[in-house]
Amino acid sequence: MAQSHGKTYEIDMCSGAILPKLLQFTVPLMCSSVLQLLFNAADIIVVGRFAGDNSLAAVGSNSSIIALLTNLFIGLSVGANILAARFFGANVESLSQTVHTSMLISLLSGIFLAIAGACGARTILVWMQTPSNVLDLATLYLRIYFLGMPATMLYNFGAALLRAVGDTRRPLYFLLTAGIVNVILNLFFVIVCSLDVAGVALATVISQCISAFLVVLCMMRETGAVHLDLRKLHIWPVRLKQILQTGLPAGFQGILFALSNVVIQSS
Repeated sequence: MAQSHGKTYEIDMCSGAILPKLLQFTVPLMCSSVLQLLFNAADIIVVGRFAGDNSLAAVGSNSSIIALLTNLFIGLSVGANILAARFFGANVESLSQTVHTSMLISLLSGIFLAIAGACGARTILVWMQTPSNVLDLATLYLRIYFLGMPATMLYNFGAALLRAVGDTRRPLYFLLTAGIVNVILNLFFVIVCSLDVAGVALATVISQCISAFLVVLCMMRETGAVHLDLRKLHIWPVRLKQILQTGLPAGFQGILFALSNVVIQSS
């Protein structure tokens, strides 16, 4: 049961009217997905209002790439979500293996993406035929954004594990908190510190770290099925295979529409 300090966040789907409980589960889930996409939109609004046309174009040129990455991460976390839901209430040991395998995978893959993205950001934007007058600013934004990949992966996988046991509210609360911080820091870094594109990118990374910290702390303090013990972080090959079998197809499905936008922008 998803609980913390005696308060339960689990939704009992086995009794009572199904529609109210279905809405109680799905509405926070939908809001979380929208909020993740709005992080980049907040960056665009702030630089468009307080920076300049080139800064606006630089951040906007990354929108399709960021949408693609967001959909990919959400899709990959589906594998952890489904596997955890399968073991919840049935096999405590397998659920614990799934939790710790998923969180370690998210951290390692996030570190890999941060390194690869920071090194290849300019190449990606050149492939997308980003105009030369905004290429440097767009590259700077994307490189800083990629540095937040470990936090983004940790949040998405941690939130997926919480949702697997019926808790969709706390991941939304954590993301909403991070979103508010993102807007405040955007304004501070751009208006007060005059950091321009680097400022909104840095604000996004900090807000992503906050959401990741909150979800990890929540799981560490959990007394229920998805308790996270950092000493038990380990990759069980059988759980990794099961997560990828579901997560990879879901991730590729999630990026199809975003990939079409990338192609359109490149053209």
